[in-house]
Parts: sequence; C-alpha cells; structure tokens
Amino acid sequence: MRTGLPGLRSLGLFITTLLIASSAYSLSAEAAKNMSIGDATSRMAAVGQAVVDADDATAAFLQALYDDAVKVSGDQVFVVRDGVATDPVTGKPVKLPETAEDVINNNRMRSGLDTAMAALKLFSGEQNVRLKAVATLIKEPNEALLPLLDKALTTEKDTAVLTQLELARSAAMLGSDDVAKRLAAAKALAMSKTPATQLLLNQRLSEEDDAAVKSAIQASLRTIAETLVWGERLGTLFTGISLGSILLLVALGLAITYGLMGVINMAHGELMMIGAYATFVVQGVFRTYFPGAFDWYLLAALPVAFMVSALVGAAMERGVLRFLYGRPLETLLATWGISLVLMQLVRSLFGAQNVGVENPSWMSGGVQVLSNLTLPYNRLVIIAFATAVLLGMAWLIGRTRLGLFVRGVTQNRPIASCMGVNTARIDTYAFALGSGIAGLAGCALTQVGNVGPDLGQTYIVDAFMVVVVGGVGQLAGAVYAALGLGMATKLLEGWTGAVLAKIAVLVFIIIFIQKRPQGIFAMKGRSAEA
Repeated sequence: MRTGLPGLRSLGLFITTLLIASSAYSLSAEAAKNMSIGDATSRMAAVGQAVVDADDATAAFLQALYDDAVKVSGDQVFVVRDGVATDPVTGKPVKLPETAEDVINNNRMRSGLDTAMAALKLFSGEQNVRLKAVATLIKEPNEALLPLLDKALTTEKDTAVLTQLELARSAAMLGSDDVAKRLAAAKALAMSKTPATQLLLNQRLSEEDDAAVKSAIQASLRTIAETLVWGERLGTLFTGISLGSILLLVALGLAITYGLMGVINMAHGELMMIGAYATFVVQGVFRTYFPGAFDWYLLAALPVAFMVSALVGAAMERGVLRFLYGRPLETLLATWGISLVLMQLVRSLFGAQNVGVENPSWMSGGVQVLSNLTLPYNRLVIIAFATAVLLGMAWLIGRTRLGLFVRGVTQNRPIASCMGVNTARIDTYAFALGSGIAGLAGCALTQVGNVGPDLGQTYIVDAFMVVVVGGVGQLAGAVYAALGLGMATKLLEGWTGAVLAKIAVLVFIIIFIQKRPQGIFAMKGRSAEA
C-alpha cells in the first residue's frame, strides 16, 4: 500500500477503533502519557485510540501536542502555555517540576497529529471546519483513511461536504494495492473537475504501472482538462475586461484635458498619483481616529481624491496652461516639468518607497464561478466603478449646462465667447474636472497595485493610446479602445508573454493610426473641419 503522509499506515489502528467504538472517549492521565512518551509508533497508536469520539479535553491536548506545548517529567504530563502549566485532564494549574522536558515530535509524528486533528474535525458542527478537514485529508490520500471517510459519508448531510468526502474517498482508493479499487477511483475522479484532482491524477500517473489503470487516469485527465479550459478562457476574458476598465478609468480624465481641450498633459499620471496618496492619507486618518469605521474609508477617500487632484489641476491650468493653449508641444514640455515637480514633492512628503493601502474587508475575497475561476471582489468593484464614472461623465458632458459650455468652447471658442460664455472659466472647470477624474482613477488603483511616486508613469502611455485610438474627444471611442487594448493585451500575454504582448499591441496601434489617424470615431463639427 502506498503511503502519502509518513506514519499514516500506523494510524490505521485508530481509524478501525474509531468505527467500532460505542462510547465517548474521555481523556485520562494514562492516555496523555501514552501519547507523549515512547517511540513514534506507540505514541501514534495511542493518538489513534484517543481520537475515538474524543471529548474537548482530548482535542485540546492533541492541539497542544501539535503546538509543542507539552512537557513530561517521569510519568507526569503537563500542558504549558504562556508560562503556565496545567493538567491536561482537569485543565487546572499545577506546579511544573524543574526536571520537566519538552515532548519532541518528529515529522512522522507531526503528520500523524495533523491527520488525527483533521479526523476529529470531520464531525464538527460547522460546515467550513468540515470542509477544511476534508481538504487536509485530500492533500495526502491514504487507503487507511477509507473507514473514517465511509463513516463521515454516512452521517454527512451537506451536499458540498459530501462532494468533497467522495473526492477524498476516491483519492484514498487511488493509492490502494488493489488494482480494481485504483481503476474505480480513476474513473470516479473524472467527475471532480478541479485543478486539485488534475494534480492528484498526474502524480499518480507517473507512479502507476498497471496499463488499465493508467488508461483510465489518462481518460479522466482529458475529461477534466476539457472542463478546466473553459475556466481558463473565461478567466482571460475577465482579466482583459478588468484591465480594460482600469485603462478606461485612467483615460477618462485625459479624454477631457487632451481630447476636448487639446492639452498634451504629461502630468496626468501624477494627478492620478495625487489621488492615490490622498487615499493613503484618508486611510491613515480612519485607522487613527475612526478604527471602527475603517471598512468605509474608501468611500470617504473618493471625494477627497477627486477634490485634491481637481484643485492641483485647476492651479496648473490657471498658473501655466492658460498661456499655452493652441501650442501642443509647449503644453507637453510644461506639463512634463510639472510632473517631475509633483513626483519630487511626493518623495519629500511620503518618501521614495511604496506605501501600503489596504483593501476594505468587503473588497477581499472573490466569487467562485468555476473550480479554477474566481472573480476577485476588488476587480469587480473597479469594473462597476469605472462604468459609474463613465456614465456620470457622459451625463455631465451631454446633459448639464457645464457640459454644454465645454462642448461649445471646444467646437467654436470665438462664437461661444460672443454668446457670453466665460471661456477662461470654462477652461479651468474642464481641466479641473479631468484632473479630478484622474484622482478617482488613482483612488481605484490603490486597490489593485502599489502606491508610489512612479505610479503615474505606469499608465500614462496606455492612457494616451486609449484616447488616440478611440478618437480624440470621443467617449464611446475611449470605451472601445480601452476594452479592446485590455483584451488584446491579455490574450497575447497567454501566447507570447507580457513583454512581447506589449510590443505587439504597440505595433498594432502604430499601424492602426497610420491607416486611420482620426481613431475609431472621428470628431465632428467645425473644429474637425478646420
């Protein structure tokens, strides 16, 4: 018989005893001594006997053994935690003799204790505890565990736990000396289409010497692979949409400052960085003054990030850029210089190292869609947030008085001025709006990446590519371009790797702009005709 965990063969005795026991086991001084003193084989046999319908004291003593918190002096056994010695049977404090020595657990004993504790938890009243116990037994399958698993199967009512127990039973049979059992297990495991099962079968395939069993394992692996490939494809699709939503969020602010106003804002990435650091500061305030409401710091950080970045953008526009409208190259050089100043300012205030921004608890974890596909909550929230910002921006530009003025100034500044529109004020409002949206993007990016002085440099080129490919000043084009670039990047990464995928996407964009310089959607109106 093949043994996965060292010493599990010796645990066969306790599993058999577990099934035939008729009364609850209560920890005794003799049992505690037998589990602590002697060679590994005798101790493991004592552990097996103790596990029989064990009480809380037995479970606590097994945990203490596993934690190396047990000492012995002669025939006496003590549990020592935080410098306090207690009697393992009564739990009462006792005096620890000076001659007490640590109980040493070798790897074989520790593996046996791990399995014994998992066996105890198979009959827990909590589903999550039982699932974790089964997972422990699946990791290192052994035929000696079959009687224990059979007993658990007869008492288990939860469908999810039953499925995992069946998998554990089949996995245990896969290591049997009986060819018929291995053959049945190999066929049964085809129904469990998980990466863990695939790994288990691949490991067994390399050790199997029976042709029939090997053929059954290969057939099961093909069945599992056909299912898992859909999880991989959907995973690629989701990561592409996720990346596209991030690119869209990053590019929306630039769609105003560059697409509508014609300013090549090389400091756009630094405005995102300011939004990210504003989020970091808000997090620190909540951790210090409102620790009970820490999970909601991100909601408070959104308006703060928007306002701080918008104010910096307004200062840039009024102090520098309003003198450079109509001169794109000079706006590029000026904003590049501003970006260097902002980066150095952040380094001086917060240091050159990255700072940590934590996810709120409600953004931790994910949705399990398939066995090999989990959709993280933080990515789902960012996709929803990018959609909300896009809809809000479309409403603001298309349905509000400010949006009407921005469109009017963009299309024909002299006529808008003649109609009484304060074009200088509209320029400031529009640039502040684009900068504020960049701050929102920075706030969102804190949930998926590092926050540091170079944060903006990572996304600025991609943001310009989205705006140019989508069509200058076109929100719909920005959406198509962001999602298209995100999907293309992730699909190519699976074939060529990250570096070559980036190069391929850049080459494609160059060719696309050569063929269609106006982008996916061309700008309409007098400004386009001019």
